[in-house]
Amino acid sequence: MPATQTSNDASLRQAMDHIPEGIAVFDPGLRLVASNQRYNTLLDLPEELIKIGTPLFDIALFLGDRGDFGPGDAARLAIERINELTASPTTVTHRLGNAGQTLEFHSSRLPNGGLVISFTDATARVRAESALAGVNSSLEERVAERTAALTRVNAELEMARAKADAANHDKTRFLAAASHDLLQPLNAARLYTSTLIERAQSTGLADLANSIEASLTAVEDIMSALLDISRIDSGALRPAPTPVSGRDLLKRLEVEFGPMARERNISLRIMATDASVLVDRMLVGRIVQNLVSNAIKYTHPGGRVLVGLRRRGSRMRLDVIDTGIGFNRDQHKLLFAEFSRLERGARMAQGLGLGLSIVQRLVAALGLTLELDSHEGHGSRFSVFLPATRTIRPAPDATAVAPEVNFGTLGLKILCVDNERAIIEAMEGLLRHWGCDVRSALSLKQIDRERLLEGWYPDLVLMDYHLDQTSGLDAIEWLRHNVGGHLPAALVTADRSPAVRALAEERGIAVVNKPVKPAALRAAISGLANQSRTPAKRVVS
Repeated sequence: MPATQTSNDASLRQAMDHIPEGIAVFDPGLRLVASNQRYNTLLDLPEELIKIGTPLFDIALFLGDRGDFGPGDAARLAIERINELTASPTTVTHRLGNAGQTLEFHSSRLPNGGLVISFTDATARVRAESALAGVNSSLEERVAERTAALTRVNAELEMARAKADAANHDKTRFLAAASHDLLQPLNAARLYTSTLIERAQSTGLADLANSIEASLTAVEDIMSALLDISRIDSGALRPAPTPVSGRDLLKRLEVEFGPMARERNISLRIMATDASVLVDRMLVGRIVQNLVSNAIKYTHPGGRVLVGLRRRGSRMRLDVIDTGIGFNRDQHKLLFAEFSRLERGARMAQGLGLGLSIVQRLVAALGLTLELDSHEGHGSRFSVFLPATRTIRPAPDATAVAPEVNFGTLGLKILCVDNERAIIEAMEGLLRHWGCDVRSALSLKQIDRERLLEGWYPDLVLMDYHLDQTSGLDAIEWLRHNVGGHLPAALVTADRSPAVRALAEERGIAVVNKPVKPAALRAAISGLANQSRTPAKRVVS
């Protein structure tokens, strides 16, 4: 062999011995051609098995006999191992070494049919992978445990939320029922007191009657405020926006707050408008009522309160402006807190400090914007931004007429139906004091049984909503069918739900809320009396 070839072979063998992997090359007959020192060391082969020309079978047989391939016949295990290494063009296999280490074998068939095998000690890597797998398994277990725990917590929270929702629902139902039951005697008391006030004018009992009226009003305000807060917090309020005439939205304010403003010597001015807005009429009406009530309460005698709508871009700004006591910017948060009142305001008017808290909650529930500007000692401006809509004609309303009406000159015949005898008696006393001819009943059966309408046709009917055997709306329909299709009617009810008001409006029936305020009742009766009736009248037989 030439010296150059010998030198190259020596260099190649030396290079192979420095490779960290064990390498062995076999010819097409699977006889050893070359191997490096790492191959011999890792396999711990005897000297005669690392000689050039050693068959691969002899090496595999030695290893099988030594137990490297596990228990069983050594020859069979050797053949299976060779088949495993030569079955594919390339293979990757793992097995335990003689010292218990993990060996990773890579085998490749050469173009001439030979075989090259390389392997390395993969013990550290396999251990790391095993440890990582253990960590992953442990992590998965911990994740599964945490997920199960979170699932349990979420289920418990959902159950607690459901219980809280049920409790809120029950609370709302209870407050609604309780408010109705409490408002009934309060309504009778207000009616009796109104009659007493009118009869006690210019007598020594006038101040006492007015004090009773003020106390009853305070009780009504507190109950209404608490009921409103309960409905808002429980989600019982469901806004139902509809196009509403601005004039229709504001005109009730003069009826409701005109007497209060005149009594306090405050100028209440409602600006005329042709604008229309897209709002929930009842809920926005409640916002405006609270703002106007506050403005009048906290304005000194001789002051002014202005209410109006102004266009601001695509929205309408509803302003309630007063010349009252005002407040500074540092008091904004305190102003909207429940049961919180500014010191100067507490000296001017009684109350729990719930009005503006309800305003803020309603504004949030309706998705509106509230803006305020005030200077202490110089008045305030509260503004609510409302969505504008196409201008519509204001609907006729029984409360549109002036509240100061002399009923003694009208000679009205009024039918009153309520299932509370105390309310019937109080209503009769007030209406008869106004010069009305009144007939009353506790139910439709009583009207039919006592033939109350024979020879007597009412100009209008005042009907309670919650009757014993039917609703007031159905009772009015029954009366219209039997007495006259155009019989004007008002629903007098403690139920302030939007659904009842909507049903009443669909049937052309006015709504007067209990406890009845004399001014609102007078306005409603005057409006109903002006409604047209058909000449044909049928009486109950």
